[in-house]
Parts: sequence; C-alpha cells; structure tokens
Amino acid sequence: MHHALPDLTAVEDMARTAMASLPAAFRQAAQEVALLVVDWPPAHVLKEMQIDDPLDLTGLYEGIPLTEKSQFDQPLGPNTIWIFREPILAEWRERGDIELADLVTHVVVHEFAHHFGWSDEDIATIDRWWE
Repeated sequence: MHHALPDLTAVEDMARTAMASLPAAFRQAAQEVALLVVDWPPAHVLKEMQIDDPLDLTGLYEGIPLTEKSQFDQPLGPNTIWIFREPILAEWRERGDIELADLVTHVVVHEFAHHFGWSDEDIATIDRWWE
C-alpha cells in the first residue's frame, strides 16, 4: 500500500512539535528563531557549503550562535533554521527503521544545537538518537 508522503505543512508541524519539546530553558530562545521548511536546499547554499548532492543536507542553521553573540552584533535578519523535506524523506526511506517525526526531531535538535552553541555531549543529553 503506497502512502502519500507528508507535505511541507506536515513536516513543518513535526518540526514545530520538536521545538515545543525542547527543554524548558531553551524554548523561549527557540521562539526567536525563524523556522523554514522547504523541499530542497537553495542552490547558493549547496554551492557555499560545497555540497554536490542536495540529498546530503537535511537541515541548516543560519545565524550567530548565542554563545558568540554580542550586544554589538547587528543582526542581518533573524537566525533561521532551514528544514529540507526531500532530503529528510530520502534518508527516512533509506533507513526504514524510524518514524519520520523522530528523524525530523533529530534534524531540528541538531540545528538548534548550532544556535545554542551546544557540544555533541550537550545534544546527547536531549537527543538520545545521537549516541
């Protein structure tokens, strides 16, 4: 039986649920980050990051980590987390052993980790998947 793949709205709902499940101490800061869910990474992003295969990029954090921000930083725009639907769906199909919502949560947590300036150890405490 072929199930319809989740659309952008469904993936965005999963990502927002993941944001809401961040530890309380981080939820407020997370609200200040723009969340964009799109099908594919923009071409200029792939070029900047020297990524040949767009399927290799499931998410991206654009901004200055909170640990590096100073009051003198003039923001160029909101810090943004990009979630790329098609690469996530491809990884989900390839793995075949996890729920899509769990994979989306993993990507969201990973990108927020960049925002918060977390280490891999920090991430492991809230994202068991990491281990």
